[in-house]
Amino acid sequence: MLFCPECGRIMMPKEEGKKRMLACNCGYSKVEKQDILMKENVKGKKKLEVIDEKSQDVMPKTDAECPKCGQGIAFFWSQQTRASDEAETQFFECVKCKHRWRAYG
Repeated sequence: MLFCPECGRIMMPKEEGKKRMLACNCGYSKVEKQDILMKENVKGKKKLEVIDEKSQDVMPKTDAECPKCGQGIAFFWSQQTRASDEAETQFFECVKCKHRWRAYG
């Protein structure tokens, strides 16, 4: 990784015709004799959990009144939707009408 001697930013590969070079946003550029390869490793891929109709059999239930139909039992789960120093959000789904709502902690 090369840094611009003018401003200190990371220089990015750029092609002009058949010339390959490293260029900076400030306007500085340097012709590179060797091949330029940029590589980025991404660590910690997040997994997305899909909840389908069949997986509701194992979801926990709680006493919660549905705002839509008035049923007194709902499936529930918690998820961190805001900053880590704030409380998690509780999600509910009515067992009768499948209406979903949330309660912020």
